Amino acid sequence: MATQSESTDKGLGLALALGAVATIGALGMLVGAPDIEAAWGFAGAMLFSSLAVVAIHLYWD
Repeated sequence: MATQSESTDKGLGLALALGAVATIGALGMLVGAPDIEAAWGFAGAMLFSSLAVVAIHLYWD
């Protein structure tokens, strides 16, 4: 008896989207360098890049 399974690329797409947001945060870090905006850019880049890794691990088949 054959079974069917469906595989999606949801994790990859979510990781790419979160990676794009992390890149925007890194650019904000470069633009706002020595001010507090650089710190917020770094925090955003770290948060969204870690969420991208989590998304890959959650949805990997």
